[in-house]
Amino acid sequence: MNPGSCVRSLTALWLFALVFPVCCATAQKTDGAAAPAASSPLGAVPAPLDVHAIVQEMEQHNRIRAAELASYTDRRHYKVTYRGYDLHLTASMVVDATYVSPSTKQFRIVSESGSKLLVDHVLKKLLEAEQEAARNPSETQLDAANYDFTLLGTQSVAGRPCYVLHAEPKSSSRLLFRGRVWIDAKDFAVSQVEAEPARNPSFWIRGTTIHHVYARTGPFWFPASDRSVTSVRVGGSAVLTIDYGVYHPVARDLKP
Repeated sequence: MNPGSCVRSLTALWLFALVFPVCCATAQKTDGAAAPAASSPLGAVPAPLDVHAIVQEMEQHNRIRAAELASYTDRRHYKVTYRGYDLHLTASMVVDATYVSPSTKQFRIVSESGSKLLVDHVLKKLLEAEQEAARNPSETQLDAANYDFTLLGTQSVAGRPCYVLHAEPKSSSRLLFRGRVWIDAKDFAVSQVEAEPARNPSFWIRGTTIHHVYARTGPFWFPASDRSVTSVRVGGSAVLTIDYGVYHPVARDLKP
């Protein structure tokens, strides 16, 4: 497998890795701040709601977020590394992101370094994919239209009770996933995701694990960090990490 083929395969895969967290849980209204932490065993928290009620609450909070979030900015740090038998490529990029409701994303690249191949054909392509997904959020939303859900149990995450759901995609869209989703039991916001893509984008990709973590800034939840690890069929592995930095959200004044 030549470097160009590898990069094209990884780009197709990581379009999902970046687009999913931004679209499914950009911001959920809450009333405090807490950092993510390790979770406790399943069954640690009572579960008074069934899976249908949990999903309905989550969808309702998504609608509240859409109404209340006017805009936000954040500075992100991207890094991608590929290690093969005789190939080692790495690249990094710092980006200022601006979101304006309801569907505008803009990016300003502050700096870039490392492999030009990875910068141009992976990292910059991820920015383009996120802009495209922002214009069509219904295609990637974590809701009953795109997924079937099963309640697996409950856990405590960062000292807060969460419902743990298995999400099964209703189609094999490249921007959907299957895996576990942690939903905060108080705010009904996405707290964590551990998943794999619904569709393998290439024969050359053996498998991928994707881990997303969310945290709160003021009254909103935002993606905090992403880590995606991909095994390449002919040997080697690739890692994509994104640190979303500090958010500066602006809430819309909805008072009459």
